[in-house]
Amino acid sequence: MRLSHFWERMHEEFGEAYAESLARDHVIEALGSRTVEQALADGISAKEVWRAVCDTFDLPANAR
Repeated sequence: MRLSHFWERMHEEFGEAYAESLARDHVIEALGSRTVEQALADGISAKEVWRAVCDTFDLPANAR
């Protein structure tokens, strides 16, 4: 998954403003207790981060 596709999905699922806030502020345990922004900056793939977001927020199967 490309980073641009990741952000498209985030914006589709959460809305632009909330997606940015969530990525900056919400710590996800599955990402080693990091935020989305921290995980991406630390080199975790966008696909892995997306899966963690889907699991954490219990997104429907069609979003995965």
